[in-house]
Amino acid sequence: MPEPKPNPKPSLRVLIAAPRGFCAGVDRAIQIVELALERFGAPVYVRHEIVHNRFVVERLKGMGAIFVDELDEVPDDRPVVFSAHGVPKAVPAEAQGRGLTYVDATCPLVSKVHRQAERLIEEGRHILFIGHAGHPEVIGTFGQVPAGSMTLVETVEDAEAVEVPPSNLAFLTQTTLSVDDTAAVVGALKARFPEIRAPRSEDICYATSNRQAAVKAIAPECERLLVIGAPNSSNSLRLAEVAERMGVSSRLIERAADIDWDWLGQPSTIGLTAGASAPELLVREVFDALRERFDVTEEIADHTPERMTFKLPRELVT
Repeated sequence: MPEPKPNPKPSLRVLIAAPRGFCAGVDRAIQIVELALERFGAPVYVRHEIVHNRFVVERLKGMGAIFVDELDEVPDDRPVVFSAHGVPKAVPAEAQGRGLTYVDATCPLVSKVHRQAERLIEEGRHILFIGHAGHPEVIGTFGQVPAGSMTLVETVEDAEAVEVPPSNLAFLTQTTLSVDDTAAVVGALKARFPEIRAPRSEDICYATSNRQAAVKAIAPECERLLVIGAPNSSNSLRLAEVAERMGVSSRLIERAADIDWDWLGQPSTIGLTAGASAPELLVREVFDALRERFDVTEEIADHTPERMTFKLPRELVT
């Protein structure tokens, strides 16, 4: 009798969103840690995760970076890097007071929000800050201005209930929010406070907006969506939410080992994307895992390449 033929793998079209993965601020922050290790030698201390991605953090640990929660864990004779999310003013002030060598890896787009906050307070305005409580970027931005001069608004309900003087108001936003949710919150604030001052330009960063738009572009063709990113990554969580709101069941995973194959089932088309802190290496790892179980056809969505770059700190490149 002839040998029975093995069952063929089910076909699967994998539609890969673009743009995806690393943004210019994340690239810059990682380079800063790498350059600091070259310049100062190991160990270099990093206050908080440099970016929200375990794979990135573990790789930098392997190169000699030590991640700490606060400056009191940093020895006096070693340099420290501040994370891409930004820090309150008190942190560099403490570092200076101790005579520590420090390098600030705050994303320039986050720093832009910090400077806006300072200018608005100088103008005598109270700021309504749209963001997520407890996120490092929110903590860092609140730490730029005097206590009580900024109020956190997370939802439309918050915007409709917040109690602040109705005049001399302004709003700013976290850079990694849902574009649609933020528009709704801003609409509620403007309805209550028609004279509220808006930012000169959008605070939500280009990478967050572009990655959400990329998910919206592919979602109508997908039965499932995999988002590669950390569970504490705001921009990655928003990508899964965008797809869910369009009726596409989505899962946030850190690596290929996290794929729930029972949940995935045997769809004909799935989407694949990555948050701004997830390296392309992990996208390929997930794709390879899919290829082990499926006869995969890969398609990368049409897109306009991102060309944003940020300068590195002078002290590391001179």
